[in-house]
Amino acid sequence: MDISRAEQRILHLLAQGGRIEIERGEGRKIERVTCINREGWRAPGLDLFLFRKLKRRKAIASKQGQPYRITRRGLELVRPEFDNR
Repeated sequence: MDISRAEQRILHLLAQGGRIEIERGEGRKIERVTCINREGWRAPGLDLFLFRKLKRRKAIASKQGQPYRITRRGLELVRPEFDNR
C-alpha cells in the first residue's frame, strides 16, 4: 500500500522515537494534535486529517492513555531510509 509523502514524513519521525500528543476539547473530541520528535521539538506537517488517516491505516496507536506511537503496521508502511533507527 502506498502512502503519501506527508504520511511518510510523520512515520519517519515516529520510527526514530517521536510521539503524537493530542488535546481534547469539551465532549472528549480531539481538537489538536502535535507531533514531537525524539529531541522534544515540535515537528510541522501533522494536522487532524493526517492524524485520522494514519490511525485509520493502523499505523499509529495509543496504549493506556500514553501518546500515540508507531505500530508494527506503521513500520511496515514506512520506506527505509539511512537516518531511521
